Amino acid sequence: MKPAKAALTGLLALVAALAAGHLVAAFVGLSASPYLAVGNAFIDITPSWLKDFAVETFGTADKLVLLLGMAVVLAGIAVGAGLASRNNPGPGTLVVVLLGFVGVIAVVTRPDVGQLALLAPVASTAAGAYVFRYLHKEAQDSESRRGFLITAGLAVTAGVVGQVFGARTDVEGSRQAVGDLTPKTKAPEIPLGADFVQDGTPSFITSGKDFYRIDTALSVPRIRAEEWALRVHGMVERPMVLTFDEIRRRDLVEETVTLTCVSNEVGGPYISTGNFVGIRIGDVLREAGVKQGADQLFSTSDDGFTAGSPLDHVLENGLIAIGMNGEPLPAEHGFPARLVVPGLYGYVSATKWVTDLNVTTFAKDQGYWIPRGWATRAPIKASSRIDRPKRMQKVPGKSVIAGTAWAQPKGVAKVEVRVDGGPWQEAQLGADVSDTTWRMWRLELELSRGSHTVECRATDKSGQTQDQARLDPVPDGATGWHSVTFTVE
Repeated sequence: MKPAKAALTGLLALVAALAAGHLVAAFVGLSASPYLAVGNAFIDITPSWLKDFAVETFGTADKLVLLLGMAVVLAGIAVGAGLASRNNPGPGTLVVVLLGFVGVIAVVTRPDVGQLALLAPVASTAAGAYVFRYLHKEAQDSESRRGFLITAGLAVTAGVVGQVFGARTDVEGSRQAVGDLTPKTKAPEIPLGADFVQDGTPSFITSGKDFYRIDTALSVPRIRAEEWALRVHGMVERPMVLTFDEIRRRDLVEETVTLTCVSNEVGGPYISTGNFVGIRIGDVLREAGVKQGADQLFSTSDDGFTAGSPLDHVLENGLIAIGMNGEPLPAEHGFPARLVVPGLYGYVSATKWVTDLNVTTFAKDQGYWIPRGWATRAPIKASSRIDRPKRMQKVPGKSVIAGTAWAQPKGVAKVEVRVDGGPWQEAQLGADVSDTTWRMWRLELELSRGSHTVECRATDKSGQTQDQARLDPVPDGATGWHSVTFTVE
C-alpha cells in the first residue's frame, strides 16, 4: 500500500471510530462519547499548575484548545498506525483496540453516565477496527477511491447525526417555557454613578453573553427544567427533593452578586456581576433541619463536578438560583439551577447544573479541587484592577484612570492609586451598591509627556488592604497590586 493511502486509512478509521462513539452517545448520554470522556478525564487528572497555565494562556478557549490538541495527537497516532500497517492490518487494529480500551476506562470513570454508556466506546472500537481492516483490504485489492469516499461520507454523516441527536434535548424551549421570574423580594435598583462606563469601567451589571465562564465541563449539560430535581440530604432531620416548579412557587428573592474565579490573574477578566433570582440556601437547610456536627455543604453538578462550601457561610449567604438578569439562567451558566454564594471563590461554591446538596463534614467529603492541593475554605480577598488606560496605550496629559475593585462580602471602603512609585492618592468611588458586589473607581490625573506606570490597591471595610505581593492562585486567589504602563503624548 502506498504511504499516502496507508495514512488515509488510519485517519478514516479514526474518524469512523469517533463518529460511531458520538452517535451512540447521543442516545445513552453525550458525556459517554469517547472523545469527550477522554477529554474530561484529562481535565480531571490535570495538575493545578497546568490548569492555571491553560487558563492564563488560553482563557475561556482552554477547552477548545484541549479538544484541538487531542485531535492533533489522535490524528498523529492514526497516521502512524496506518503507516505501520502497510503490509499487515494487525498493528493498526491493535492501536484501535488500545485506544478503545482507553475510551472504555474514561467512560467507566465518568460520574454522570449510566451503565449503557459503555455502548459508546464499544461501538467506537468496533467501528474503528472494522473500517481500518476494510479499507486496508480495499487498498490492497484496488486503487479505486470508491471505498475511501464511501467510508469518509458515512463517518462524517454518523458524526453529524450524533451531534444533532445529542443536542436534541430542547433546553432552550424549556427555558422559554419558564417565562417571567418575578421575585417577591427584589434587589435594590442600581443607583446612578455605580459605574464609570464613560471612563472605561465595565457596566455594573454584566450581560449574560459577557459573563465569564470557567468550569470543568467540556460539553454543557443539557437539562430540561421539567426533568430536573434537587436532592437535599445527609446530616439533616428531614431529607427532601425539590423540583423546579416547587422552587419557583416559593418566595423568590433577587440579589445582586459579584462572582469571581480563583484563577483570575492580577488585573484579570474572570469577574462579573449579575442580578440572580432564586431561594436562599439557608432557608432550605433550616427547613431540612441541619444536625449538630455538620460543617460543610457538599454540592454536586449534573456533570459530576463537586464543591464543598463552609456550612456556616452558606447558612447566611447565597442562593439556589434559577434566574439571572431578568430571565432563566442561560444553559452555559447552570440552567435549570446553580449555586450563587457571595464571598467565596467559585471552586468551593458556584456549582452550576446543581442536582445534589449533601450536608456533611469536611473530614468526610472533599470537593473536586481539594485533593488537587487547593484550599478547603476560599474566602475572596480584597483586590482591584485598572481598566483604563490599557497597557502601552497612548493618552493625553490630562486623563482619567479608572477601574474596578472587589472585596465580597466585606465591601470596598477605598481604592488608592499611585503613579511612578509616588504618593498614594485616594480615588473617587462609584455608588456603594452592596458589600456583595464590586465597586468602580476613577481618578483624574494630569501627567507630563512620556512613559508612566500606575498602580492601584483596595481596602475593604474591615480595614484590610490588599497585599502587595501577588499570591499563588492556589488556593486563595491572586491579589497583588495591578500595574499598567502607558504613554502620555
